[in-house]
Amino acid sequence: MTQPTRPTQRSLPIALLRARETVMEPVREMLQRSGISEQKWRVLRVVEESGPLEQTAIAQSASLLMPSLTRLNQAMIEDGLLTRATDPKDKRKAIISITDKGRALILEHLGESEAIFDRITSQIGADRQDLLLDLLEELRQLKL
Repeated sequence: MTQPTRPTQRSLPIALLRARETVMEPVREMLQRSGISEQKWRVLRVVEESGPLEQTAIAQSASLLMPSLTRLNQAMIEDGLLTRATDPKDKRKAIISITDKGRALILEHLGESEAIFDRITSQIGADRQDLLLDLLEELRQLKL
């Protein structure tokens, strides 16, 4: 049996997945109480932070594929979390905005969300967390 060149403990894709799961576990538990998925949470956070956006920009910022985002947006509009309007400059595009109900959901989780990430920061250290975020952004921008 041929051994892989790199043990899984030092495999970047596997390490990224493991780290993601460590970070996301308490976030999923928080969101589960509201019955909202992490994907919907990302969409709400992106639209709240950026203001009304075209769907392609949301997909990129929330790391979602367009078909998934289209389904999520429709469900979130039906749930009253988002609204959709036609872009006045380009009638083919839809502009997505967060509603007061969507903002209220974010505010409902704000304290717990901050506590989760404060725990991470206190354990890893603010400087190391900033370095990690910078390195991940550099990695994201690589042309592989």
